[in-house]
Amino acid sequence: MATAAHQLTPEEASARPPAESVVVRFAGDSGDGMQLTGGQFTLSTALAGNDLATFPDFPAEIRAPQGTTFGVSAFQINFGSTEVETAGDAPDVLVAMNPAALKVNVSQLKDGGLVIADEGEFGARNLAKAGYDTNPLEDDSLARWQLLKFNISQLTLESVKPFGLGNKEALRCKNMWTLGLALWMFDRDRQPIVDWLKAKFAKAPTLAEANIAALNAGHAYGETAELSGPLKQHHIAAAPAAPGLYRTVTGAESISLGLVAGAQLAGLPMFFGGYPITPASAILHHLSRLKEYDVTTFQAEDEIAAIASAIGASYAGSLGVTSSSGPGIALKGEAMGLAIMTELPLVIVNSQRGGPSTGLPTKTEQSDLYQAVYGRNGDAPMPVIAARSPADAFDCAIEAVRLATQFMTPVMLLTDGYIANAAEPWRVPDMSGYAPFPVQFLEQVPEGGFQPYSRDEKLARPWVKPGTPGLLHRIGGIEKQQGTGNIDYSPANHQAMTDIRADKVLGIADHIPEQDVTLGEAKGKLVVVGWGSTYGPIHQAVRRQRMRGRDVHHIHIRHIWPLPKNLGVLLRSYERILVPEMNTGQLKTVLRDQYLVDAKPLNKVSGQPFRISEIEAAIEAALA
Repeated sequence: MATAAHQLTPEEASARPPAESVVVRFAGDSGDGMQLTGGQFTLSTALAGNDLATFPDFPAEIRAPQGTTFGVSAFQINFGSTEVETAGDAPDVLVAMNPAALKVNVSQLKDGGLVIADEGEFGARNLAKAGYDTNPLEDDSLARWQLLKFNISQLTLESVKPFGLGNKEALRCKNMWTLGLALWMFDRDRQPIVDWLKAKFAKAPTLAEANIAALNAGHAYGETAELSGPLKQHHIAAAPAAPGLYRTVTGAESISLGLVAGAQLAGLPMFFGGYPITPASAILHHLSRLKEYDVTTFQAEDEIAAIASAIGASYAGSLGVTSSSGPGIALKGEAMGLAIMTELPLVIVNSQRGGPSTGLPTKTEQSDLYQAVYGRNGDAPMPVIAARSPADAFDCAIEAVRLATQFMTPVMLLTDGYIANAAEPWRVPDMSGYAPFPVQFLEQVPEGGFQPYSRDEKLARPWVKPGTPGLLHRIGGIEKQQGTGNIDYSPANHQAMTDIRADKVLGIADHIPEQDVTLGEAKGKLVVVGWGSTYGPIHQAVRRQRMRGRDVHHIHIRHIWPLPKNLGVLLRSYERILVPEMNTGQLKTVLRDQYLVDAKPLNKVSGQPFRISEIEAAIEAALA
């Protein structure tokens, strides 16, 4: 997705426009360019100063059968002049490019919402592929909604006719025609899209001009009063926010920037070893463009080689980083144990997706928490951090680097497909406000001799670059003797080393912030506890319920392991605990285990994020 930047002035920041928001969903065949359309509409929305959140939703198949429900690709954006924290429960506007897109998405449209349909695609063959017996544009099946239908395909062909494109190439401009209409509907500037098209098709100027012509034609179709009834132009004012430079950012971009920032704060070069897997691949793509910040990227032949190369880089004195999703994290399991045994800093990013096995590669889930906290052979503790949104992933990545380098341990950073692919505005931070945590390599032989597994006050062992004079040492996966690092199978030594590794990780709780209450007070009837990408719907649901006078509060956990020191006391100050998760209750089990509290689950494993209304209903039931 293209990135937009917007400088918010003090005057804009102090404005107080009416609070309103709109949810628009673009849906079509996976070859119709809906992700591109949504991404460019997001760019124009960000430049207009609206707050926003997006939800790209596309099939896992490289090319599902054209015109079928399996191949429907959608992009939803919630934008407004008020604070936006989710991509929206139900769309106000659905743009359906074919019958299958209508079939899959129309049931989620708000009652009275607007359907914009390309009637040129609603022929007998496409209707049959989508499972329609009759044309829904002609019968009464869409009576609950407003309907606007016109032949977008034919209008696109007419708009690009002067450029001499073939029929297939010309129809590829259909998404730009649709985007032009959407830009008119919400009073958006076309020029940034025109500039982007010229840059994208710099080597094919005819294609650039054809797409620009389609964009302009769609915009003109709206503004020339050819339309009436439900389609009207609607301007949404910029959202109030703190003054500063804002840009749109996806979770993958945010993590990449945070990892680089963390490496800079630690004073280290960074090595990233990765292997392509949805939805984690974008991190490798973004980092490969940041070589000027002393970043080396390596696409390995498999997941095991990817993490092994990162461990080797950490041994050599770089910050080793690797990333994957659930299936790839499973393959990395043995090497994670090696990083724990050798006590080397390593950041492992897990962009979760629906599982198990190959599961739902392009859908979102939070089902790797057990894997992150427990999923290695032996007692192999590792710190685990979870980002709550695309923008939050920046600070979480820095925190993962800090813990890894200060405690000489691998750290897992959890995101998910929703965070990785979604976009939101991010206030570009002033890095002078971030405290550096420079790494101190051991470079001189200590008095009394060098011991690779000696400990500091944090129980971290020294980090030594290979080849440092007088500090020759070896590391590996077999159990190490306390202090010397020699191989030692003795029962007493294994007990001691297992305890030390566990105590080192548990001791991190002394060096992380205490858990705060995200919304509400530190005691009451009901607390909703979340982690990861459930933040937005939980926060909005709790806010709405509190406005109705209900005694409900929100706690959102960033540090999954070790948990914050005050969390147990905090949870016991509420009468009831509700834990919404996109899994079958994994954090709920951890909280019950650690604190013996009666946490109740709210589980969803549909591959889709929670709706605000789902959490509101659970809150009402819990308080009933």
